[in-house]
Amino acid sequence: MMGHLRLPLVMLLSVLITQLVGCGGGGNVSGDGGGGYLAGDRPPDGDVDVSNIPDAVPRPEPRSRYGNPESYKVMGQRYYVMESSHGYVERGIASWYGKKFHGRLTSNREPYDMLAMTAAHKSLPLPTYVRVTSLDNGRSVVVRVNDRGPFHDGRIIDLSYAAAMKLGIAQKGTGHVEVRALDPGMPETRVAATPAAPMAASPERSNPNQRALAQPAPESRDEPTDEPTAQTVDRSASTLTQEEQTAEEPGTSVGGDVYLQLGAFSSQANAEKLVGQLRAAKFENAQVVPGAGATGPIYRVRMGPYGAVRDADRLTVQINALGLGNPHVVID
Repeated sequence: MMGHLRLPLVMLLSVLITQLVGCGGGGNVSGDGGGGYLAGDRPPDGDVDVSNIPDAVPRPEPRSRYGNPESYKVMGQRYYVMESSHGYVERGIASWYGKKFHGRLTSNREPYDMLAMTAAHKSLPLPTYVRVTSLDNGRSVVVRVNDRGPFHDGRIIDLSYAAAMKLGIAQKGTGHVEVRALDPGMPETRVAATPAAPMAASPERSNPNQRALAQPAPESRDEPTDEPTAQTVDRSASTLTQEEQTAEEPGTSVGGDVYLQLGAFSSQANAEKLVGQLRAAKFENAQVVPGAGATGPIYRVRMGPYGAVRDADRLTVQINALGLGNPHVVID
């Protein structure tokens, strides 16, 4: 009897999960063929010319009814969805996802098209238009964020296959990028399809709304209700072998240093508190890096610099196990 009752429950959870997380969030990268996609995932069959696929064209859109909870929890980690994408800029590692998820519903209930210019992001509101610029080769594309992910440590955006190809990272699987939110109607959006000239690394700017990626909520904030997200098990539960980790990482000659960022705070006291917890756990190089946000000072907690992305990635496992901050790789 119980076996018959459990099946509808599993099916219901699967539906709820698909609505929230969608098909994005690629975290398990296969070393097979050098691509940075989930084991079992792959590029489209045959040769596909993506050069004629236009970039996404930013236009005003309402916030999606689906995929925008106040917060959600994946694999024990809580993520907060930003109220606005205005001013968002971040540097880190991009990955991509392909045929395995082609046709599946994204987090905002649109069919995923690996040949469209789209992307997944953990915290930007859906939909958001962003310019993604490779810090390795200077190429630039504009994509529409309509999915959640990636949930692999250190990745900040998961691109469609077409976007990854145009950006020049599909073969390597990952690449160093800058992600910059675009405001429809602003001058920058009118040159969306124009490749950017090679750029030197510039100081990171942070959106004040990006309290965001699973850093501790303020004490006055009510704890949001968890929502089931088992779809991410398909994308982020298995473990990479050391050989696969080494094969997927891009080079580090990107005109900047590799850091592990664990949080960004408007309160210096909160930032110092996290640094104290990290140093007590023997992470002696944790430090507060003050900066300017759009509405006032911002205090980032960082560790590093490191010689390679993989060095920073290894530490995320230890830090996540201790529940300290939200470690992710940034290039500065």
